[in-house]
Amino acid sequence: MAITDHSVGRGISNGLSAERLERQISVVRECEQDIGGIRLLSGTEMDIRADGTLDYDDDILQKLDWVVASVHSAMSQDAATMTDRIIKAMRNPYVDAIGHLSTRIVGGRQGVDADYEAIFRAAADTGTALEINAAPERLDLRDSHAARARELGVPLVISTDAHTTEALSNTRFGVGVARRAWCEPRHILNTLPYDKLIEYLKTPKPARIEAFARFARG
Repeated sequence: MAITDHSVGRGISNGLSAERLERQISVVRECEQDIGGIRLLSGTEMDIRADGTLDYDDDILQKLDWVVASVHSAMSQDAATMTDRIIKAMRNPYVDAIGHLSTRIVGGRQGVDADYEAIFRAAADTGTALEINAAPERLDLRDSHAARARELGVPLVISTDAHTTEALSNTRFGVGVARRAWCEPRHILNTLPYDKLIEYLKTPKPARIEAFARFARG
């Protein structure tokens, strides 16, 4: 299980400052030792700012096990600007995944305008995974996007986006999206055994697509 509180840019979510995140890293390590039987990863879901820069510096990102970068603001940017913004985040060596890529809210907000094909290809080139956000109001990646990412060999990860323990059951909705995208367990990063997942995360990003394919083959 990865603990990925929001970064400070998400003020409405009590996002963590760099100092608070440093403290949380230590707490997560201690909790994993205390509880036993459950592997905990220390992580973050940090904002991709309007110019493509990130809420945390690399010196703290390199201390984390799992780093998700997501767009939460400036969603009205034109397609070229939004595409460049997301790809710039992907090029950071410590960004493991992009969260809820389109930012859509089902029944409430359409996704951002972007060149999704270019983004999927950049994910494959940079070794950046893409999230299937399983929150029922998001389901993002949508099935067609997940299918295209799969075709390009991009690792997908199913995330609950849980802000409460009850929301951990969201997993089933993400599995449904993955099935509609004709994904199998070998296409989903967080179906890997723990030791293989850690090996993947320790692999330099440009080599991760090949590493993931190798793990998937068994």
